[in-house]
Amino acid sequence: MTDDLSTSELRRMAIRLARLVEVSVTLNSTLELDQLLRFILETAVSLLECEAVSIMLYDEKRGNLYFAASTNVDPRDASNIPVPLDQSIAGSILQANRPVIINDAATHPRHYKAVSDKVNFNVRSILGVPMAIQERVTGVLEALNKCQGVFTSDDVDILSIIASQAAVAIHNAQLVQALQKANEELSLADKLKSDFMAIASHELRTPLGLILGYATFLKEDTSGELSEHAETVLNAALRLHTLVEDMTNMNLLYTGEVQLHLEPRPIQEIIHDAYQAVASAVEVGNHSLVFNLFPTPVYVNADPRLELVFVNILNNALRFTPEPGEIHISIRLEGDDVVVLVKDSGIGIPKEQLEKVFDQFFQVEDHKTRHYGGLGLGLAIARSVVELHKGRVWAESDGPGRGATFCVSLPTLLLG
Repeated sequence: MTDDLSTSELRRMAIRLARLVEVSVTLNSTLELDQLLRFILETAVSLLECEAVSIMLYDEKRGNLYFAASTNVDPRDASNIPVPLDQSIAGSILQANRPVIINDAATHPRHYKAVSDKVNFNVRSILGVPMAIQERVTGVLEALNKCQGVFTSDDVDILSIIASQAAVAIHNAQLVQALQKANEELSLADKLKSDFMAIASHELRTPLGLILGYATFLKEDTSGELSEHAETVLNAALRLHTLVEDMTNMNLLYTGEVQLHLEPRPIQEIIHDAYQAVASAVEVGNHSLVFNLFPTPVYVNADPRLELVFVNILNNALRFTPEPGEIHISIRLEGDDVVVLVKDSGIGIPKEQLEKVFDQFFQVEDHKTRHYGGLGLGLAIARSVVELHKGRVWAESDGPGRGATFCVSLPTLLLG
């Protein structure tokens, strides 16, 4: 009889160990929190042969436990049931960080009846173990009402093994859940930003067109002070027009709606066209541009928007170079690439901001004390367009007050 009992116990132990291995594999491969909680409950109920299991996690902000899941509580209601630390068995388990067996829960002074009364569940016996990650206790795993007999030290060992693995698995799943939520919020913020740029640029076009038309008409058909006022309005409208175009271009690039129309063009021609677009700003700012370009054409596969890259980089150099300043434009060949360098004698860029200047809406200055205009989109647009052409763009500077060099590298095109 004793031998039969030993064989039966050994078989039962082997089944439990095999199930614990299965638990370990499942807990380490599941990151969906609800599915994970259900699996922990079902496994613990099966292995401990009890009526119910509850997972209570510690809320650091409120200083109490709450039901993350329970076999006898609706998941939608579970999180709304707080469990105080100083008036509950689960609270004593958390605070002492050790397992507890109570085989006559009804008469225990710390049995928190509010929960069992609310869900209409009669608690007779409790086995509770702490859920911990290293030395930090994160919750309590409780088994309720042993179906046959009482909870034993073997039950403590099994539930402790499940709890230790469950604590890590739940923590990882919560991290993934938080990351997913953050990504969703970020995606929503990006969509709102994109929608704002699209709507704002669209709605500004019509009134801006009227302002430009009337300002041009007044400037040409009037003289004296009125003409000067009209010119002031026209210049302001032109600056606004540039901002609207930046918003439109950035939004197209951001949403991936840009269709490239590539054709071979000499890089020297593209640079010359970009210069023509900013020539008036060069003159107004009393700057001088020094060109060092190869006489032999260097071809690249270019969309018309590639000109915008150099317009934006030149405008950036003009904006941040005190007058009278000097800007050098040169090209060099590096393997199969051509590198265009735009070097200014302006305010320079701190080392830690050399990469940030290409971020959308980034401003070197604080927005409350700005001396220079712009939305901070020009260089972001430049980088996006260059990358669409399989190139790269970067900034170099020896620091504040020492100027900056913007470099654009593009694949060259060999014409046979």
